[in-house]
Amino acid sequence: MLRPDLTLEQEWASHGLVCGVDEAGRGPWAGPVSAAAVILDPDHLPEGLNDSKALSEAAREAAEAGIKARALCWSVAFATVEEIDRLNILRATELAMRRAVQGLAQRAALALIDGNHALDVGCRSVAVIKGDARSASIAAASILAKTARDRLMHELEAEHPGYGFARHKGYGVPLHRQALDRLGPCSQHRRSFAPIRLMIEDRLSA
Repeated sequence: MLRPDLTLEQEWASHGLVCGVDEAGRGPWAGPVSAAAVILDPDHLPEGLNDSKALSEAAREAAEAGIKARALCWSVAFATVEEIDRLNILRATELAMRRAVQGLAQRAALALIDGNHALDVGCRSVAVIKGDARSASIAAASILAKTARDRLMHELEAEHPGYGFARHKGYGVPLHRQALDRLGPCSQHRRSFAPIRLMIEDRLSA
């Protein structure tokens, strides 16, 4: 099985330090969207790097510790539910990514971004389709973005009990829909997303 490596990072190394950037939480109905930026040390690569979606929760947490210990620098940032509703999810994701890149302790000259859009993250950027399966630094960013957001959703479960945020992380699964039918949306629900907007409209018209 192929694992992400530093081939892309080495191709762009002449430009300066290269960071990998990825997000977590674009699709959920609730909670912020997170992004991470990572500049890896090629001489001290963390173990277990892979697309975060291909890893178990325990494997992600183990990889997270290795990334934070061995990377040259890393940064995690968020865009809030209010920003998602005001800007739209694509622009809010771009904002979170820009915050993550700008939060790095060392300035990146170029960002490899998972996806098919080269976004404005404060430095030159290159879109890499399926980047979290190809680039080690993007894979590292995907892990940090995912673990940080999952941890935050556990915290939001304590603040907003009854929705099951710790279990489904805000995605539109049946458990979440049932909780919404029972409780209605809370402040962490994305009102610009059609299922939430329609639910609010139905409640107002009832």
